[in-house]
Amino acid sequence: MSRLLAPSQAWLFGRGVDLSVFAGSALVSVALVLAAPALGAAGETPPWAWLLLVVGVDVAHVWSTLFRTYFDGEEVRRRPALYAVVPLAAYLAGLGAYLVSPATFWRLFAYTALFHFIRQQYGWVALYGRKARASSTERVLDAAAIYAATLGPVVWWHAHLPRAFWWFVEDDFLAGLPPGVGTAALVVQGAVLAVWAAYQGARVSRGDGLQVGKGLLVLATAVTWFGGIVLAQDDFTFTVMNIVLHGVPYFALLLRYARGRLEEGGYGSLAPLVRAGLPGFLGVLLVLALGEELLWDKLVWHERPRLFGEDGVWLSPEVLALVVPLLALPQATHYLLDAFVWKPGREPALLARLGWAPRGRDGSPASTPGESRVTHPGAAS
Repeated sequence: MSRLLAPSQAWLFGRGVDLSVFAGSALVSVALVLAAPALGAAGETPPWAWLLLVVGVDVAHVWSTLFRTYFDGEEVRRRPALYAVVPLAAYLAGLGAYLVSPATFWRLFAYTALFHFIRQQYGWVALYGRKARASSTERVLDAAAIYAATLGPVVWWHAHLPRAFWWFVEDDFLAGLPPGVGTAALVVQGAVLAVWAAYQGARVSRGDGLQVGKGLLVLATAVTWFGGIVLAQDDFTFTVMNIVLHGVPYFALLLRYARGRLEEGGYGSLAPLVRAGLPGFLGVLLVLALGEELLWDKLVWHERPRLFGEDGVWLSPEVLALVVPLLALPQATHYLLDAFVWKPGREPALLARLGWAPRGRDGSPASTPGESRVTHPGAAS
């Protein structure tokens, strides 16, 4: 049955924010890649781009989960077992993998990260579907479009190893897939996206309206994953396309949540950080991200003496087995906690904190049909 979208259903965060964090992220990525020769960034990622993208976006967005979890004392007291068990389990799993071999650790970590990145893109379209109260058919097509846009290039990548770039370290992905399988994956990707686009076109022709933000999200995902994997010829292109669309929308989500939680009186002595707005929010994340990367370089990589100094610490393999999973713990915890902390069906106040439902007197969202479940970008990753 035909149903015109209400204005509030057309966008996720709002027109300006959606255009900025989804379409804007993709456009910035493409612009940086096209400008790479002029920026001296063709080939390996230069130091300025590493600081801006890897530290300032990727590592910083990992630490932003703190505003949903450990920075909120009330939240930690509400689920103490979760916040104690998850990092402990992540560390023990990483330690066990590293004791098998460093290659096993990095392979496990790379595939966990890949799963997280894919599921985050799915989560965004699921949120759009919730806001529009989309039909089951449209939800299935949205999911198929996102999985095609991400998995198509990933399968192709596995069929064309080695490439000029890796997810974390050399040989972290498994090689040996026949090239024909990669080509078939791209054909399937194109067919699925064509069906999805035809369905959206049919909606418009019926006068049902179009979620422009969702359309731009699917397009941005397809462009950055295809461009950053299939077309990419260097590490810089992969880094730009891989990071910006993943990290920037997550910043928007966490900042929106933090402001909503602040309205409830959350964060205690840390409230001034949120009250300071974007500068305070990003400032603390950049300090934490730089601190993490300083430790990685001093203890493990020893690759950036101009940034972190030349007086590194050279650890034995036995000590590295303890240290590497520990340094990876913020990222691993981010991956795992995202599977638990963004489920409004179990925490009704979450939608109100995000501004996606009116608040009741107790701070929880007012009851709205069809709003009881939502899949967050990281909810299954």
